[in-house]
Amino acid sequence: MATALVHYMAAAVSDRGRKRPSNEDAFGFSVEHGVYVVCDGMGGAAAGEIASSLAVDEMMKLLSGRAARGTLAEEAEQAICAANQAIFTRSQRNHKLSGMGTTLVALVAQERRVRLLNVGDSRGYRLRNGRLEQITQDHSLVEEQVRAGRMTQAEAQRSPLRNVITRALGTQSQVTPDVFELESEPGDLFLLCTDGLTRELSDALIESILCIDLPLDELCARLVRAANKAGGHDNVTCLLVRAGG
Repeated sequence: MATALVHYMAAAVSDRGRKRPSNEDAFGFSVEHGVYVVCDGMGGAAAGEIASSLAVDEMMKLLSGRAARGTLAEEAEQAICAANQAIFTRSQRNHKLSGMGTTLVALVAQERRVRLLNVGDSRGYRLRNGRLEQITQDHSLVEEQVRAGRMTQAEAQRSPLRNVITRALGTQSQVTPDVFELESEPGDLFLLCTDGLTRELSDALIESILCIDLPLDELCARLVRAANKAGGHDNVTCLLVRAGG
C-alpha cells in the first residue's frame, strides 16, 4: 500500500514583547531539510541571546548539512548534545557568560515521521481537526510538581517559582532531551513556541487563533499580537509548520 507524500510549509515570528529591553529568543528552520528550532536564552547581559543563537546555529549547521549517516531523529539528538557542549564550553571560557543557557524545542520531519524534541519550557503543540494538544512536557519546577500531583495547574500559574526550569542547554556539560515520536497527517499544524506565548495566552485561546483560515505568517503575527496585548511580559516566538498532502 503506497504511503501518501507529506509536504511541509513553515513560517515564524519573534518579538521582543512590551517589557524586555532585548530579544533573547532565536529560531531557525529549513523546510528542505525538515528541521525547525526555537530557543529561549537566559543569562546576564547578552548571554541569553548568545546561548539561544549558538543553539540554533549549531542545530541548523549540523542538521542542514547532514551526511545521512543515521536517522534524522538520531542526528537531532546528537545535534542537541553538540549545541549544549558549544554553549557550555563558551561559558567556561568567558566568565561574563558564566551560567548562560537556553531552552530548546525542535521538530524534525522525514515524510510522515515527525519527532519533537525539547529541553526546558519552550513547547511543541499539534493542532489536528481543530483540537490543540501539547506534545512536549515542560522541564520546570512547577510543572513537575503538577505531574507529581503536588500542585494544581492553577497553583502553578500563580507560583513565584514558575520561572524556574529544571533542564536547559549549556548549564551543564551534558543534557538529555525528551523525544516524542509522531506520525503526521495532511492538515496537521505544529506550533513551536517560547513561554512568552504560553504565559500570556491559554491553550484554548491559542487553539482559537490557529483555527482561523489564514496564511502561516499571519497566524504567527496574530499569536504574537495577542501575547503582547495580554501583557507582553517576555520575548515571544512562534514557529508554525503545516503538513500538506
